[in-house]
Amino acid sequence: MEWVAIVTGLALVEYMGFAMKTGLSREKYGVTAPATTGHPEWERIYRVQQNTVEQLIIFVPAMLLFGHYVSAPIGAGLGLVFVVGRALFARGYYRDPPKRASGFGLSLLSNLVLLLGGLIGAVIAYF
Repeated sequence: MEWVAIVTGLALVEYMGFAMKTGLSREKYGVTAPATTGHPEWERIYRVQQNTVEQLIIFVPAMLLFGHYVSAPIGAGLGLVFVVGRALFARGYYRDPPKRASGFGLSLLSNLVLLLGGLIGAVIAYF
């Protein structure tokens, strides 16, 4: 389970980087708090942060379930796919929003496998 914890930590560090980029770019693009709209470049940065937190709500418990009930090493590997997917999502979204699709797909796929695998593993363990 240590690998699951390490990868969870990496995902959270990645998110903190996205959040810091959002905060720091407010001044650069003249978007004062509490505004959530403004310069298109800032909105892309903000959307990466927001979409990532939406995905993390699924990712963290799903990876813990998968790691506990199915396999910690495989769960950690799927978690790394999620982290890489989020990085690709961010890079694509910052450059040109339609280019975010492959990164989004990777993180969505890893979340689906982690969630369904963890849920099935828990049900099997119960019965």
